[in-house]
Amino acid sequence: MEKMLYLTFLFDIYKDLLTDKQRKYFMDYYFNDLSLSEIAEKYSVSRNAIFNQLRITSDKLNFYEKKLKIYDKKNKINDIIELIDDKDIKEKLMSLF
Repeated sequence: MEKMLYLTFLFDIYKDLLTDKQRKYFMDYYFNDLSLSEIAEKYSVSRNAIFNQLRITSDKLNFYEKKLKIYDKKNKINDIIELIDDKDIKEKLMSLF
């Protein structure tokens, strides 16, 4: 579950760097809760093709995060924001995300 949540966060950040096909398969599998077989049927491809594309997509998302560290930086910034006592400043900073 933790890995799935992490991947969905990465997807939200890096989805524009993926192909349309990768985005569709990922969204169907992780957000629409379709099985590999259901996705394969939907797009008229093999179950193995879906499995491979999901693996490639996960690898890409992890690669982008390893290089760009946007998710990591966002979490660090959120931790710092939590230390701020001024409610107005805190809300303004949070609105940047």
